[in-house]
Amino acid sequence: MPELEQIENIAEFVKVESIFVRHRNALVLRAKFAPIYTDYYLHLMQHGIRHPGELDQMLKDSLAAITLHAVARPWAETIAWTVNLRAPRVNIFVTAGSIEETVTGRIFTEDVREPDRNFFYSQVITRQQSEPRRSTLEVDDRDPLHWVERYYAQSEQRPARIFRHDDELFTLVTAQPDCDEEWLHALDADAAERIEENEETRLLETRRFRFHCGCDLAKILPVLGTWRDRPDQLFEGAAAITVQCPRCAARYEVTRDMI
Repeated sequence: MPELEQIENIAEFVKVESIFVRHRNALVLRAKFAPIYTDYYLHLMQHGIRHPGELDQMLKDSLAAITLHAVARPWAETIAWTVNLRAPRVNIFVTAGSIEETVTGRIFTEDVREPDRNFFYSQVITRQQSEPRRSTLEVDDRDPLHWVERYYAQSEQRPARIFRHDDELFTLVTAQPDCDEEWLHALDADAAERIEENEETRLLETRRFRFHCGCDLAKILPVLGTWRDRPDQLFEGAAAITVQCPRCAARYEVTRDMI
């Protein structure tokens, strides 16, 4: 985890560019994620959270991937991904939405159901639909970038490639109608980073995102409403308990009188 002096003077928002590649019929989503990672680490410091290195990288990659994917999708969508892994048991959760301009996420390591296989769950909510759109796929490794490519192939039913570059830069390339799929599949990280140098492109739009959940104690307390008639079971003799936000793992102290 970076020291505080290493993460000062970084912009609050990440600027995500949506770029159309002419003659290849592909969409490039690209952004540098230092601002989001800065706020993510400040959030962990504030709430006394520390993740093992591998899990920390997996969550960071997932935050970047869902942000780029959100920009590839319509503005009104809010997207949530949950990956349930076995050996060791862990859930990785991330969610992003363009209207709120936010992305957040967390890792679950306690009370996690152990599946017989690794599963990737996607849920998409729009203001026009009363029920979320859900999809599930099996994943066979621990690389979030591979999960995203599998998700596009199965659930989006079109190919996509995603790459991690230096300086927290990520590129997602998605197929559009009549895409040159041979060119898309042949891309490597260097070629993806240099698309604008080698192809005819046009900037379509720019969206911005920041790491932010929006949770507070007032939003957390209603979750404990079912314990109102049995506080002794909830507190087990303690004067206060700590409750975590299910979206970002922020920690809140709850006392009996609050319930």
